[in-house]
Amino acid sequence: MRIATFNIQNLRLRGGGLDGAHDRDTPDRPDPCADRIDRRLGAQVIARLGADVLALQEVFDQATLDHFHDAFLLPAGVPAYPHRICLPGNDGRGQDVALLSHISPLSVTSHAALRPADLGLDPPPGYHPDTPIFRRDCLQVALPGVTLFICHFKAPWPDPETAWTVRRHEALAVRHLVQASGATHWLILGDLNEPAHPADDPATAPILPPFSTDLMARLPQGARWSAHDAWDDIYWRADGMLASPSLARAFPDALPELHREGLALEARRHTGAHLPQVGHHRPHASDHAALVIDLPGLGGAG
Repeated sequence: MRIATFNIQNLRLRGGGLDGAHDRDTPDRPDPCADRIDRRLGAQVIARLGADVLALQEVFDQATLDHFHDAFLLPAGVPAYPHRICLPGNDGRGQDVALLSHISPLSVTSHAALRPADLGLDPPPGYHPDTPIFRRDCLQVALPGVTLFICHFKAPWPDPETAWTVRRHEALAVRHLVQASGATHWLILGDLNEPAHPADDPATAPILPPFSTDLMARLPQGARWSAHDAWDDIYWRADGMLASPSLARAFPDALPELHREGLALEARRHTGAHLPQVGHHRPHASDHAALVIDLPGLGGAG
């Protein structure tokens, strides 16, 4: 089974077309041509992944996911994903998590409604007690042989201290959900948004080793970065693959692959090939690389 994760950067269907891979909800100078190229580049990255199961972050809704699948993935030669899921989350801008899968899920569960009190936690400072724990969602997907927990944690801004507390709540909630699931083989994956220079006590500590095995740590130290902040020229490990110790032991030689070919040329640390049409800042597939790992034979998948 090949499992991948990709923050595709603000994928939103609007007016019959997709917004491009940029962070402004409504750009000052819309560029439909660049927007279309962004999404074609994203589809080309996904085609190169060859994933049986793909977790996506920053997808607006189900209609957006279906449109991207039909209008961009299929023309890029990606085999049709019959299982496509994007459930409503808590992000007002529609940056939800999503799933594309060739393998039929045994179950799919949203945890967008989970509150701090449900876990015996106080709300983060300045947050109402009824504010959901997850800024987007934690999508729990049971597949044959493995259970996925697809996440997109709070970004470390505008207030890093409050954001740390929010992210810590999210990590505690994911740990609780993993333990409650009873799964032996599990994988936490997605955009965990840990800063480039995390505190001595990372917000994500509850789900880090020894609770899990960090599969990205199997790569050389300098090869683990997955995102580029163009404004501050920062490279960071925003994206993660945290496996249950039993899953990691079952696949001791499995290494994540980072697909950076869709990043902008301004991400100079990437010295490998870029896809044709990638520009200095845009067009690009995303400001994140895609991650994929091959777990052969898991759940009967090749």
